[in-house]
Amino acid sequence: MLRRRDTPPPQTGPGEKDVLRGFLDQLRAAVAAKAEGVPEPQVRTPGVPSGTSLLGLVRHLTHVERFTFLGEHTADWRATFRPRPRETAASVLAGYRAAVEEANAVIDACTDLTEPVARPGGTPPSMRWALVHMIEETGRHAGHADILRELIDGSTGR
Repeated sequence: MLRRRDTPPPQTGPGEKDVLRGFLDQLRAAVAAKAEGVPEPQVRTPGVPSGTSLLGLVRHLTHVERFTFLGEHTADWRATFRPRPRETAASVLAGYRAAVEEANAVIDACTDLTEPVARPGGTPPSMRWALVHMIEETGRHAGHADILRELIDGSTGR
């Protein structure tokens, strides 16, 4: 059984945006780490009856990052959980990291957390709301990823 030591909370700057971004970045890294090194087909094999897989979680979070911070439309949220046959773990992880990098550029450019974040449909939320939502969303799926990875090879920890 593979065991990893838990990491402590992130060291952040004193500002509100620094704290929010620090915790979000830690969760993003945890999700990516859970999918790294898992061989095919286990990385895409559903671990629960709902059909959720590690690769599907990363793919879904890529779409959520792009929707929340970059304003990209997603037509079918359920489909975001299903990796396409041609997608590899490496390509999905690279796409996730690229989405995070682009989202971080938007976050970094924001000087006031009450500013709206451009996104399709409805009233755009504030950057503060978007950051808190992404912490919640990524944290929820990081927990799912923890369980799926443990079911695959016994690996635990953050």
